[in-house]
Amino acid sequence: MSESLKDILLRRDDKQPPEIAIIKEFVMRRFKARVSVTVNKTQIIINANSSALAGTLRLNIFELQNTVKSKKKLLIRVS
Repeated sequence: MSESLKDILLRRDDKQPPEIAIIKEFVMRRFKARVSVTVNKTQIIINANSSALAGTLRLNIFELQNTVKSKKKLLIRVS
């Protein structure tokens, strides 16, 4: 008998890199906004919902980089 999608998703090992949680918590705490974060081998991409949020994040990029403590490049995009 085939498995349901629910069973497959419940079994899935969903380990996110710690950078994702750190960035999302930083943005929520400071700006009360949500962002989506993608991590690649050499970069961390932060997708903001508005250009105002993206611009504000760019002004705080050094603080965010120090908070994340990663050698990966931070990219901020508007989605």
